[in-house]
Amino acid sequence: MSTVKRASLTREYTFSEPTTLLNRKEKKQVSWQHEYKSSVSNFEELCDLLNIRLDQLPISLSSHNQFPLRVPKSYIQRMEKSNPNDPLLLQILPIINEQQIVKGFTKDPVGDLQSIKSTGLLQKYEGRALLLATSRCAIHCRYCFRRHFPYSEQNPRHDAWQQALNELENDTSIHEVILSGGDPLVLSDSQLKSLVKKIEAIRHIKRLRIHTRLPVVIPNRICDEMLDWITHTNLKIIVVLHINHAQEINQEFIIKIQQLAKTQCTLLNQSVLLKNINDNSTCLINLSEALFANKILPYYLHTLDKVEGAAHFDVSETRARKLMQEIANQLPGYMVPKLVKEMPGQAAKSLISY
Repeated sequence: MSTVKRASLTREYTFSEPTTLLNRKEKKQVSWQHEYKSSVSNFEELCDLLNIRLDQLPISLSSHNQFPLRVPKSYIQRMEKSNPNDPLLLQILPIINEQQIVKGFTKDPVGDLQSIKSTGLLQKYEGRALLLATSRCAIHCRYCFRRHFPYSEQNPRHDAWQQALNELENDTSIHEVILSGGDPLVLSDSQLKSLVKKIEAIRHIKRLRIHTRLPVVIPNRICDEMLDWITHTNLKIIVVLHINHAQEINQEFIIKIQQLAKTQCTLLNQSVLLKNINDNSTCLINLSEALFANKILPYYLHTLDKVEGAAHFDVSETRARKLMQEIANQLPGYMVPKLVKEMPGQAAKSLISY
């Protein structure tokens, strides 16, 4: 096997203390709520920010109407200007390929609908239940496995949370609650604090896992209010980030994730293997290096959930196995994520051997 050449990560991804100057700049930044509300949702603005002509992109209005463009400006700033093939841009751009009907790609590829226990509460695996805290996201990733999910029927916000909490209280076999969505960190910290207090009151719940992409795309989401409720809960907190490419890890994110790490919560990352975005060993090795340098453990590398509209991102299992072998040859085991796929009805995620 040929040796994979890695880019130097020392300067760009070093986990270091923020300087006084950076702290002053942080205080001048706008709130994460403002960044969320001012996310880009039209093609003209996106092209202007990236110095790209509209006719350079294979944009599809039909794809946009079905699953609208949404991307925060802080994430756009990490894209390479004048590059229509930037790996971050490709993750969020509605294109004509999404209109293709491909055999095996469905609206519910992971069996969410069969796993519903009550409104917004899903259970697939022993001892764990997933609460859909909101239908909203800060960014619309084109490969999202819930892009067709009927949130209008299953969003448990406000009074409907109580039904889900009652289910959790009555099932003493559940020891871990997973907050998902949408993205649970779209909710205000006062809402989250209230919800966490209610979960905390259920004695058999020991752990709270938060699946989120928001601190990646809007690092300012890691704010004092968030750090406060995470610090003061009795639950063991696990934050599972979703980072697919080392280019998503910039200095702003590093400074903020350092603050979160100080709360002693466990930081994990899951990625999706995506064609033409991160389907080469150099890219995946650089990602693992960058994650570990910032106290985030590479956890899962998912093969694509076969959701309708995302077939153009698919990477074959044969190719995935080859990539994993190359990664394992280059990195220590603790920096090699598990290669997995989700199979509806299975008792756990399916490991893919290599």
